[in-house]
Amino acid sequence: MKKGYKEKKRIKHKPGKQAGGTHKSGKQKSLKYTGIFQAVQAGFGFVKTDSTGEELFIPRDCVHSAMHGDTVEVKVIHPARGGKSAEADITRVVERGTDSVVGTFEAGNISRRTGEMSYGFVVPDNKHYNDDIFVSRERSKGAKEGDKVVVRITDYGNKSRGHKPEGIITEILGDIYTPGVDITSIVRGYGLPERFTKEVLLEAERVTHPADETDISERTDFRDRMTVTIDGDDSKDFDDAVSLYRKGEAWVLGVHIADVSEYVKEHSELDKEAFKRGTSVYLPDRVIPMLPEVLSNGICSLNPDEERLTLSCVMKLDDKGRVKSSKIVEGVIRSRHRMTYANVQRILDGDEAVRKEYEDVVPMLEDMNRVARLIRSRRVKHGAIDFDLPEADIILDESGKAVDVRLHDRNDATRLIEDFMLMANAVVAETFAVMHMPFIYRIHDEPDADSIRELAYFVSGFGYHLKLKKDENAGSKELQKLIKDTEGTEAERLIRSLALRAMKQAGYSTECKGHYGLAMEYYTHFTSPIRRYPDLQIHRIIKEYLRNELTGKRISHYHEILGKVAEQSGFLERRADDVERDADKLKMVEYMTGHIGEEYDGIISGVTDWGIYVELPNCIEGMIPLRDMSDDYYELDDMRHQVKGRATGMTYRLGGGIRVKIIRADKLSCEIDMAVAEQDR
Repeated sequence: MKKGYKEKKRIKHKPGKQAGGTHKSGKQKSLKYTGIFQAVQAGFGFVKTDSTGEELFIPRDCVHSAMHGDTVEVKVIHPARGGKSAEADITRVVERGTDSVVGTFEAGNISRRTGEMSYGFVVPDNKHYNDDIFVSRERSKGAKEGDKVVVRITDYGNKSRGHKPEGIITEILGDIYTPGVDITSIVRGYGLPERFTKEVLLEAERVTHPADETDISERTDFRDRMTVTIDGDDSKDFDDAVSLYRKGEAWVLGVHIADVSEYVKEHSELDKEAFKRGTSVYLPDRVIPMLPEVLSNGICSLNPDEERLTLSCVMKLDDKGRVKSSKIVEGVIRSRHRMTYANVQRILDGDEAVRKEYEDVVPMLEDMNRVARLIRSRRVKHGAIDFDLPEADIILDESGKAVDVRLHDRNDATRLIEDFMLMANAVVAETFAVMHMPFIYRIHDEPDADSIRELAYFVSGFGYHLKLKKDENAGSKELQKLIKDTEGTEAERLIRSLALRAMKQAGYSTECKGHYGLAMEYYTHFTSPIRRYPDLQIHRIIKEYLRNELTGKRISHYHEILGKVAEQSGFLERRADDVERDADKLKMVEYMTGHIGEEYDGIISGVTDWGIYVELPNCIEGMIPLRDMSDDYYELDDMRHQVKGRATGMTYRLGGGIRVKIIRADKLSCEIDMAVAEQDR
């Protein structure tokens, strides 16, 4: 799996511009909208309207029977004011987002005489579902305390009336400590589709056929051009390939993307399923693909020595990494090698054995590294922020149990591909933005001023200065400078993480609003149509344009549907992020169950009035509960981002180093408890 620019950022909510507006008479409009309800663990939520894209706040007592993911109709009850979002009341559930939930069964009212329960509750694993679901004994299917179960909701309840949801258990998954059950519980809990329907699989088989001369005749032929794919060791689908050669005074860079839209046609069963899934989901023990394997790992995968259809972005660059000209064409390639990041890095590092094995491609890879550095240098010059936070690779044994957690290696080989993909995405976005064609863009707004002020105050305690603009926000160059200034210091990891948290979340839009984190005026997602629906959607638009088929009727069609595509794709992307994060955390907890009593050096990553969060070098995070710190009574000093002992004055500050001992690792609660190691007291 390719992970490009890290875009998992804290969601901030800004006031709506239209929602809750007023008539000229000054009276509030009675405005109704539809959108997808996004619940928060505290019980309230938000709805982003389909028609305006504005985000409305839904107080807890206005949620009624709605649940996370439901398509709802809302009525604005308070207009946006004083920097706060407009408030709305959910008047109707248009379509349920789910009818089943996964959780842990808790028995209730157990008879002392018979030992039988009269009822129980299912506590949802997905924290977006914040109400326990009541289950009568007759509907419990014999579930026992602690079982992971699937419960079908028969009554959605009503928060306003204090009426809990009710349900019937349809499946008992088993004990969470059984390998495979743990991840399955998370997958089911988020409602991810686990299998393709028979109709979808039959259609995938039917459209799968090798490219013939009819397919190829109207395309630009790149088959004689040295082209390679570069992916991780365990990757199975290869949706991008690259080529580079010198022509006169210019470098000619080709980014060749699998032409998935040639096989997945609009309104087909495959298309409907891909739209419903939105993205592939990558979990420690499995991948839940957006498209069936016969496509994603077969005809749409740019396998070596096989003719494959592509959409290719060909760019001419000067010796400073600037794009002098570009074109997007339908192409056909024959990849020369299936390269891995590890082998490309070995080649760049001078490993003679690997260089000998791939001697025909070594000169191009060395040129690619030079050109990628030129591109990267220009991006940094314009203010692109590279947070470069460490990521963890979770290693499983044959049974699916976590046996190691280690830092993911990010090197010149991974950066090379990232640089080329970012450039292709930017070029494609600019091409269609300047023509004012209907399109889907990847956007990233500048951070909220309050978050930046908070960050500036915090880093000043470490001796760093974050220069703010007149509106008390910060330009990307200022954040970039802050991150560079912290390189090699004890505070580097923490400040990078806090700066990332201050960012807004990247998303999809039909408007080209630019990408703050990448410091790009134009940006889209073009390079991964096998695993992201927005990429597949814009491929169709591009091909219709290239074939002169993007007429008035088709333009109107895309104007009509793209807003919904952007909205749903964003929602499903966030769902995938949540699933991946929860699965990774669960496997990290599982790994630490085998390391109880061991000591580690860590960094304090959070301080609260209930505990000190500590992150270990391999990205595993746990907490030291304040109630368990018996040497003193510790209190939170929020202004100084620290906890302080009332009697001793001992302090533990955000960003500080600390040695900890692992006390408990519980898969059921998905928590790791730590204690301050004796030598660190």
